[in-house]
Amino acid sequence: MTQAGAIRTNGRKAGLALMLAGAAALLPGCTAIRESRGYIDDPLLTSTIQPGIDNQRSVEGTLGRPTFTSQFGTPTWYYVSSITGQRPFSRPRIREHGVLAVQFDAAGKVTEVRRSGVDKVVYLDPNGNKTPTLGRERGFLEDLFGNIGQVGGGGLPGGGAGGP
Repeated sequence: MTQAGAIRTNGRKAGLALMLAGAAALLPGCTAIRESRGYIDDPLLTSTIQPGIDNQRSVEGTLGRPTFTSQFGTPTWYYVSSITGQRPFSRPRIREHGVLAVQFDAAGKVTEVRRSGVDKVVYLDPNGNKTPTLGRERGFLEDLFGNIGQVGGGGLPGGGAGGP
């Protein structure tokens, strides 16, 4: 092998190694960002809540303040937790989701503890282009010129007809 051929081979190896090192340096930027939102669920603490034994004060002492409480019906405290993951240049996606509902009676004693997960989540798909409304469709020119001749019409203050 000639000396020029050996230099070219070594140069290609060095270039390949440099490209692999660059790719390895960029890979951590492609990993998902993991974020906890809401209540951080601790199975050990939530398993200690016992119906008929605990009351609102003991639940608050064990689990802390609820994420939100029911406004109507039986008093219920909800502890909502979500773990999301987001890749670069994309929206966050829910990886794990849980709701702990602690229901109380009128005296403030725990009657029921329920868990639900991502199966109860409702995904809404709003129409971002326009809001559907009842009535007729008006075009741009109708919106622009539709009120010409309407000012001072009959029955309005300052109108020509039917005034006192």
